[in-house]
Amino acid sequence: MASTLLQGQKLTKREQKHANILSAANVLFCEQGFVHTSMEEIAKKAGVSKQTLYSHFGCKNTLFAASITTKADSYQLNSDIFVDPNQPEKTLSYFAEQFGQLMVSDDALAIYQTCVIHADGHPQIAQVFFENGPECILVLLCEYLEKVSSIGVYQFDEPRHCAVRLCLMLFGEMRLKLDLGINVDDLIAKRAQYLQSSVDMFLRAYRI
Repeated sequence: MASTLLQGQKLTKREQKHANILSAANVLFCEQGFVHTSMEEIAKKAGVSKQTLYSHFGCKNTLFAASITTKADSYQLNSDIFVDPNQPEKTLSYFAEQFGQLMVSDDALAIYQTCVIHADGHPQIAQVFFENGPECILVLLCEYLEKVSSIGVYQFDEPRHCAVRLCLMLFGEMRLKLDLGINVDDLIAKRAQYLQSSVDMFLRAYRI
């Protein structure tokens, strides 16, 4: 809800509470992980009652899913950027910039790591994360590539596979090192260049 509101638009009391809950949940999920964060803690940090929290989000899984979606929206990784199939060069460059920033953000790393750590005992966490994060982005990108193909300049015969390839290219060496806790100072200066060159290579590969 909060992510769809225009910047500067005055929120109703309910919308403000909704936004506060999501903000508190995101902080605690990143700091403590899903398993070690209680709904009571989230309610306290958000400044709302547990009853209010449950009226907005029926369970912790639902709140976790919403926090992931909201984080993607904060980087504009939603349908709004995939509106013009006539300009894939511009659209995919912007997507790469936003997606690339999200993938190396502290929040993305923290959420991913907590999913991996608890994958054996709480596999539903990883499933919720995948369905509301990576899967949503892949579906949007896949649908966009299908539209681009219909114009006839590029041909993405298996758009799902193509979407996966592009996203994995954009992860790059920086995300790999960050996941392993390795210093990435030597990669920061050329990160933007790497992202753009990945898009250029991707489009060349599928140009008719």
